[in-house]
Amino acid sequence: MTIKNLLVELFVEELPPKALKKLGESFSSVLADGLKVQGLAFADSAVCHFASPRRLAVHVSGVAAQAADKAVSQKLMPVSVGLDASGHATPALLKKLQALGADGTAVVGLKRAMDGKAEALFFESTVKGALLVDGLQKAIEDAIAKLPIPKVMSYQLESGCELPGWSSVSFVRPAHGLVALHGADVVQVQVLGLHAGNTTQGHRFEAAVSPVLLADADSYAATLARDGAVIASFSERRAEIVRQLAAAAARVGGGARAIDDDALLDEVTALVERPNVLVCEFEKQFLDVPQECLILTMKANQKYFPLLDAAGKLTHQFLVVSNISPADASAVIGGNERVVRPRLADAKFFFDQDRKKTLASRVDALGKVVYHNKLGTQGERVERVRAIAKAIGLQLGGELLASAADTAAQLAKTDLLTDMVGEFPELQGIMGGYYALNDGLGTEVAHAIEDHYKPRFAGDELPRNNVGLVVALADKLETLVGMFGIGNLPTGDKDPFALRRHALGVIRMLVEKDLPLQVAELVAAAVPVFGDKISDASGPLVDFIYDRLAGSLREQGYSAQEVDAVLALRPQRLGDVSKRLLAVRAFAALPESAALAAANKRIGNILKKTDDVDAHVSPVLLQESAEKALYAAMQTVLPQAHTQWEAGDYTASLQSLAALRVPVDAFFEDVMVNAEELDLRLNRLGLLKCLHVAMNRVADLSKLAS
Repeated sequence: MTIKNLLVELFVEELPPKALKKLGESFSSVLADGLKVQGLAFADSAVCHFASPRRLAVHVSGVAAQAADKAVSQKLMPVSVGLDASGHATPALLKKLQALGADGTAVVGLKRAMDGKAEALFFESTVKGALLVDGLQKAIEDAIAKLPIPKVMSYQLESGCELPGWSSVSFVRPAHGLVALHGADVVQVQVLGLHAGNTTQGHRFEAAVSPVLLADADSYAATLARDGAVIASFSERRAEIVRQLAAAAARVGGGARAIDDDALLDEVTALVERPNVLVCEFEKQFLDVPQECLILTMKANQKYFPLLDAAGKLTHQFLVVSNISPADASAVIGGNERVVRPRLADAKFFFDQDRKKTLASRVDALGKVVYHNKLGTQGERVERVRAIAKAIGLQLGGELLASAADTAAQLAKTDLLTDMVGEFPELQGIMGGYYALNDGLGTEVAHAIEDHYKPRFAGDELPRNNVGLVVALADKLETLVGMFGIGNLPTGDKDPFALRRHALGVIRMLVEKDLPLQVAELVAAAVPVFGDKISDASGPLVDFIYDRLAGSLREQGYSAQEVDAVLALRPQRLGDVSKRLLAVRAFAALPESAALAAANKRIGNILKKTDDVDAHVSPVLLQESAEKALYAAMQTVLPQAHTQWEAGDYTASLQSLAALRVPVDAFFEDVMVNAEELDLRLNRLGLLKCLHVAMNRVADLSKLAS
């Protein structure tokens, strides 16, 4: 068996930069997996993927020229069907053997084995291992078919390169070259109208030779770097950009650093084949514009890396990742500076124009902007948010907080009508904060307007002040209640109104700020502000919020049992949840926990069968020593556990209950709960009800029972 390393490259026109990383990973993994399935590559074969603007490639170590032969055992039919009473082959068996390419003499070699309850006949044969040329052909076709292509284009094949039946193909971009090397040998595969060879193209302008000849599979990356001026590896090219960005910022000095943006870094890595970072600058007068605007226009439109000073403020310099490295880079620098200037001038113009009108003067115009065809305009939405915000503000801080929240809620959406947000929707809220300061509204309201969309994503910071917190809660609740009320619910991976994110935002604010607000009350109070526009979907929405909370807690490392035990009680103050979880974890570590959890589950099952059990015990009706002992223990333990529970010391409260293990076990061992005498039965049920209530104040302990 000949084993060598394999290199496959598909050379194409410039690939979509935002998709390049995924395309490279998919191409390599699917192709390598296809070879492994066919026995041509092995479990320990190393797979290295390459992806540059004009190529997708993969290097697989230890690939066989032909897979090993494989012994195959194929079930034919039950013995009773394949052989007659005298043991001769039936027509059905002969026909089956003929279909497999065997004749009647093969009957003698058939194997008998039990298959379930019946004995069956098995045909054993050896299948020749796949040849690399055939296996690679299938693997490449699968890899191309399974690429996560954002958009397919069709194109005509170049004259003279058509294969039989080929005239045009559909692919992400026109393909112009195919390399397939097994060691130094070309594997004669063909795809997208291309025959495999051992040459590729390097950098459009800086390659030393064209075409680039590849001696063997292992020299691919080094040859491309030397002769083609291309860093083929996506990760290596990305690391080189990071290194050059840091070096360029260091040359600028003053503690300057390039803005940190992984998405931008990935996109720029997908745009260049050999990066060259250059320092450029713009006029300082543009720094009068909010830095978020300048940063966004440089990143989004030009793919530049703005430079921040040591304090995190934008400087008048920025970094460009060029794809060429001329001896004199002044023309490249000057060209990029000329290109960015009109962009920044537009941002300055928008900012200056927007400030000529106050946010308050834009409120009425929100009534002409449609929010949702079933929920009305943005103006109507603002009034709903205001009503919810005032109610929450009154609960948290009285009239003063409610008034400030009302003002912020009224103005929070007005920046949607500004030129700057019209050009850059990502700046909504941020620009509202700047314009509020320009209108003299003060930092409290300005920060609330800016922050009312927070948290925008997992890990995002929460609003900075209570006014922003109230408006952010109101805004997210309005969205959740409205969308649930008209039946716009998330399905599968589709969530067009980001309701999962809104629910997690509400949860984070309630938990991390430990707000004294009840989940069900918050949701219920938001329903009436919609009038008759929606149906009341409070129940499903509250369930949705707790489902999101459960998922979040499990991601934080709490076990499913711990989460289920705490959330089964639907604690309304979410700030308590983490304390309850820690208490449950500590309780579960006690030696008494398993027995008490099992007893709690048993008590719950008993009480379910009896309606309206009164949590009351008459001591004079206690007859058995075991029930008297349990009652006496409860008189000591339950008041102590209740006091600790009321003080918020949930861990101590649960641990106090551990003292009940022995009397509880004795009770179930010696006492008949369902006594024939009604008064005895009700008294014992009342005793269990008292115990059940006390044991399940922190969490439903029955969920801990295995």
